[in-house]
Amino acid sequence: MGTYTLSLLSLVPVLTVALFLVVLRWPASRAMPLSYITAAFLAVAVWQVPTLQVAAATVNGLIVAGTLLYIIFGAILLLNTLKESGGLRAIRTGFTNITPDRRIQVIIIAWLFGSFIEGSAGFGTPAAVAVPLMVGLGFPALAAVVAGMLIQSTPVSFGAAGTPILVGVNAGLTGAENVEAFRLAAGLATWPDLLAAIGLKVAFLHAIAGTLVPLIVVAFMTRFFGAERSFAPGLRVWRFALFAAFSMTVPYLLVAKFLGPEFPALLGGLFGLAIVVTAANKGLFMPDPSAPWDFPPKEQWKSEWTGTIEITDASFGRKTIHPVLAWLPYALVGLLLVLTRLRGLPLFGWLNAWSISWPEIFGTSITASFQPLFLPGTVFVVVSLATFALHGLGLSSYGRAWSSSLKTTAAASIALIFTVPMVQVFINSGGGAAGFDRMPIALADGVASIAGSAWPLFAPFIGGLGAFVAGSNTVSNMMFSLFQFGVGERIGVDPSWVVALQAVGGAAGNMICVHNVVAASAVVGLLGREGTVIRMTVLPFIYYALLPGSIGYFIVWRASRGNVNAGSLLAGAIVVGVIVVVYRQLHAAPAR
Repeated sequence: MGTYTLSLLSLVPVLTVALFLVVLRWPASRAMPLSYITAAFLAVAVWQVPTLQVAAATVNGLIVAGTLLYIIFGAILLLNTLKESGGLRAIRTGFTNITPDRRIQVIIIAWLFGSFIEGSAGFGTPAAVAVPLMVGLGFPALAAVVAGMLIQSTPVSFGAAGTPILVGVNAGLTGAENVEAFRLAAGLATWPDLLAAIGLKVAFLHAIAGTLVPLIVVAFMTRFFGAERSFAPGLRVWRFALFAAFSMTVPYLLVAKFLGPEFPALLGGLFGLAIVVTAANKGLFMPDPSAPWDFPPKEQWKSEWTGTIEITDASFGRKTIHPVLAWLPYALVGLLLVLTRLRGLPLFGWLNAWSISWPEIFGTSITASFQPLFLPGTVFVVVSLATFALHGLGLSSYGRAWSSSLKTTAAASIALIFTVPMVQVFINSGGGAAGFDRMPIALADGVASIAGSAWPLFAPFIGGLGAFVAGSNTVSNMMFSLFQFGVGERIGVDPSWVVALQAVGGAAGNMICVHNVVAASAVVGLLGREGTVIRMTVLPFIYYALLPGSIGYFIVWRASRGNVNAGSLLAGAIVVGVIVVVYRQLHAAPAR
């Protein structure tokens, strides 16, 4: 079977998701079973993968889905505990005291706090923490989910203390002779030096593309959820948005250069949070305080904006909680996530010591395993129990928190028990009697054969596609890093830059990843609107893949094709286009 035919067939499960979920607007609970059936059929009928291997991949997917549901449950439980104790009321009051302007609030919570949580835990945890917090502050659930998905870009490559680089890229490249030869030729003394060099390139590309992320978040929020239905109110806070972007990305880039790939997102988010909150309290770069922007009255919200978790004033409890005590649970979440993910600390080893595994499922090479104590869900549950004690919550109130959390988690399970098994079948489709490469590699081969020397423009999209399907930048990097390295060598450019483009695209793919959207939606009870979220995030994803791709093209071909090449022209066109759009929007409507 030809390369292009095989590539098109590999694309069918992805197109099934796009058609039913995004175009026809089916809920994930209906669309994802069709995608799973499609992937399983292709694996058995075309790739001729043994049915036991498909069954093993499915079981592995169900186990992974269970771990995701555990994380979702823990995040919802902490939110509901804070609702019952009155802590959420104090948190909401604290943000309102900084500013009642929702544009500023979303930048602080989603972009900065979310980046810190991503750096601490990764794997979609920012959505589980920041999204319900925004809903608790009065954001429409759909607005909170979209904001939570959009920021899962810049910090993601260094999420969970650098896991996408230290595990994903590392596992993808380890053992390859051509990579080892490149390392030696480049004068990199050790393998960690190679990973650090790639990590610095990744941080450089992210720092450029991430500059506009806070502005995109606020502009999309005012366009789709404001009474004016316009980008202009969001764009008017461009000074604050750019300030917040640089407050995170400058420390982020410096940390990548001097400390390595473990802490750029974690420390970038933490430093950015300290800088921006201080500046906001002093009124620096802030919009007119006499006219704060807010959502329209709740009775004017569209029905699709709200989830099944409704948070009203009555939801915040009657007790008065001191702001420090109210914020303490989230501080504990951040602290515990950091302490449990630093490999040099004892907690990392202790929590990983208990591992539940099913080796060689059904006699195949597929192994399922997870560490229950290491999962972020355990941190959330532990902090919820601590909050129960610290906030003096009654047993009946805490029981309501558990009951409500279990019901919301159960509603999310239908979509995830098909989404994740489809991913696992897709990834584990190699080794069949037909002798074809597994579906992700077959798909990438077809694109590479068409792209030729223009490959750097396409490399981030392959990384994004891997994350869209697999739900993980780490898994995308595992699947495609060696492939991307090889393509870079074949077209005669620095292959480490191509791997960096893969990692950046894999991070951007989290914006449109189906099961991340399902997980983020589930924590606020917003089920069945996954296609709506993806339609809102797909254009920012294209921007986030295309701009680094054009910069990467410029860098790798600059020596042979000069400063003015397709990459620099495309990057320039994107920048000019952004400036023109912002200018027109700001002058199209009266200031507010």
